[in-house]
Amino acid sequence: MDLRQLEIFLAVMEHSTVTRAAEIMHISPGAVSLQLKALGQELRTPLFVRSGKRIVPTPQAFRFQEHAREVLRKVGEIHRDFADVPAEDSRPFHFASGATTLIYRLGGPLRTLRKKFPHADLHVTVGATEKTVEGLLERKFDLGIISLPWSQPDLTIVPLYQEELLIIRPATAAPKDGSVANIRPQELASVPFLLYPHGSNMRDLMDRYLQDLGVSPRVVMEADDTEVIKRLVESGFGYSILPQYALGERGRGLQRLRVPEKRLVRQQALAMPKTDYPRALTVMVAEHLKSALTEKNQLSGTAP
Repeated sequence: MDLRQLEIFLAVMEHSTVTRAAEIMHISPGAVSLQLKALGQELRTPLFVRSGKRIVPTPQAFRFQEHAREVLRKVGEIHRDFADVPAEDSRPFHFASGATTLIYRLGGPLRTLRKKFPHADLHVTVGATEKTVEGLLERKFDLGIISLPWSQPDLTIVPLYQEELLIIRPATAAPKDGSVANIRPQELASVPFLLYPHGSNMRDLMDRYLQDLGVSPRVVMEADDTEVIKRLVESGFGYSILPQYALGERGRGLQRLRVPEKRLVRQQALAMPKTDYPRALTVMVAEHLKSALTEKNQLSGTAP
C-alpha cells in the first residue's frame, strides 16, 4: 500500500467512476482498476462491486475511506511541518524573557514580530534566567533572552546588548533630567538593601559587584519582582540595584547612583537549544530581535 493508491481510491470514492478518477489522477482507467484491485487484495476484502457499468463501494470501502483520509491528512501535516517556511509556520512558538526586559525593551520588537510573522502561534513566558535556561534545555521554549554570564554547551548564545545596573535610593525630589549621581562605597556599608533572591543570576552579579567594592550589604528584604522593589525603595525601605531601563528616563521618587569608575553592567543575550537542524522560524525571530534590540541600544546611548 502506498500514498498513490490511497489518492486513487479516494478519487474513485469521491467521483463514483473510474473514468473520472483516471482523468483527475492523469492515468488510464485500466491503471485505476489495477490499483483498486491491488488495494483490495492487500486489505483482503472487496472494496467495490459491479452494478451494470458502474462500480459501487462496499461497506468496507466506506470504512477504509476514513482511514485513507486520515493518513493523507497526517502526511500533509508532516510535509508542512518539515517544509519549515517561517512565513507559513503556524506551530506553537514559545519565547521566554525576564519581566524587566519584556516590559521595557520588547514592546516594539514583539509588535513588529507579530506583523512580520502573522501565522506564528506565539506564546510568551515570563521568568528569570534560570527558569528560561531550564525551559530551553527541556525544549519547552524555542527561544529566550537571558542574562550573562551563563555557561551552557547545549545552548546557542547570541549576545545582544549591555545594560548598566544602577544603585537606587528614595529621593524626595528626583533630578528632572534623570541624571546619575556618584556615591562612595563607604556610604553603602551600613544601609539596608532590597535585592533579588539568592541563587538568581542577577543576585550573583550584584553580590560579586558589592564584594568587589568591599561592601557586605545588609539585606533586609528580597523580591524577584523589579516593580515591587522600585515601589518599596520609593517608600523608604532601603537601597537597591536595578537595571537602568527599568528606571525610566526620570527617577520619580528614586535617586539613581553609581560608584565612579566601578560601573556594574549586565550582558543580555538570546539563547536557543543547540541543534544541527534549527527551526527556521526560531532563526528568523532571533535575527529580528537581535536587529531590533541592538538598534534600540545604540539609539539609547547605553554605554557598552
